[in-house]
Amino acid sequence: MAKTEASSLVGKLETEVEIKASAGQFHHMFAGRPHHVSKASPGNIQGYGEAKVAKERIEAVKPEKNLITFRVIEGDLMKEYKSFLLTIQVTPKQGGSGSIVHWLLEFEKISEEVAHPETLLQFCVEVSKEIDEHLLSEE
Repeated sequence: MAKTEASSLVGKLETEVEIKASAGQFHHMFAGRPHHVSKASPGNIQGYGEAKVAKERIEAVKPEKNLITFRVIEGDLMKEYKSFLLTIQVTPKQGGSGSIVHWLLEFEKISEEVAHPETLLQFCVEVSKEIDEHLLSEE
């Protein structure tokens, strides 16, 4: 019984965003220059809907796969979630220029009352587009 209850609190959300920048460039923005992320996407990183403040640490980086995973360790999100992982993987687009950014959110809510973090997917899409524009403007 407890297992079924727990599983309804655990969830995954995924989204993919097409960008024009290369997979390596986009990955490097998070892995190598994280302070640039907030510059490239100031509106989103600082105030999305009601501003959610989150402090995260890098859990895993696989440069050969352009993959990075962040674990949220403190901040507003941790008032609603026991755990929150965010994985970003960028792959070159097949047969064309540009890339696909794959966002994976894995979370465990504190209780049923906590809303499903759908709005965060929209946030991921917005951030992807803003970082893409930032990278293209740097070229």
